[in-house]
Amino acid sequence: MPTRSVFLSARWEWLVMMNYEVDPAILLLHLPPYTELDLFEGKALVSVVGFLFNSTRVLGIPWPMHTRFEEVNLRYYIKHWDGKEWKRGVGFISEIVPKPIISIMANALYNEHYSTALMRHSIKMEGDNVTVAFRWKKRRAAWNSIEVTASNHPLPIQYGTEEWFILEHYWGYNKLNDRTTIEYAVEHESWEIFPVIDYKLEADVAGLYGSSFAPFISGIKPQSVFLAKGSDVIVRKPVRITR
Repeated sequence: MPTRSVFLSARWEWLVMMNYEVDPAILLLHLPPYTELDLFEGKALVSVVGFLFNSTRVLGIPWPMHTRFEEVNLRYYIKHWDGKEWKRGVGFISEIVPKPIISIMANALYNEHYSTALMRHSIKMEGDNVTVAFRWKKRRAAWNSIEVTASNHPLPIQYGTEEWFILEHYWGYNKLNDRTTIEYAVEHESWEIFPVIDYKLEADVAGLYGSSFAPFISGIKPQSVFLAKGSDVIVRKPVRITR
């Protein structure tokens, strides 16, 4: 298949990732056709992710007031067999940004799960440590937040580790209907991670993601927490998979 042209380019920075084991059954309800769950050591994982878009361009054009913004999402891990190889990818339960036009465009073109909220972020350097926080608020709801403090000395990830499993997924998949899945490529260099010292998630999990996720995330110690440095990223135009 020919390489698809670039739809979006950006720099993804300061990726906070809190990872939780969930019952695979709650993810099967969201699984796009022609994909299956990608498990880590037999476990189905989801990640609450907060990060910063910077230097964003759509079709090569920087849109005024839409080049730098936050995103918080809940994602899970899937794979697709294309007849030659397994493509390791992600699916999304929820994606939140502060810019309505981003939500409208992504949902229309990629059948994503974007919504819009008031959002803030902070990055604080103190000595050898860095604290990164993302906050978001839906209308008439309380503020939610995800925050980590980490050593400001990034390290490369090692093949086969949980960090590698979580970060090294380069495809996105969304269900269009019962017979069609949308696939798109996400390209970036391998990311370094900062050793995490402390973390905090304060969120209305049931209100944001549905009551089925609350028992596995609300008040639960995450299986792991990462802070990734990020890099330049490109997202290619989507293609439909149907049979």
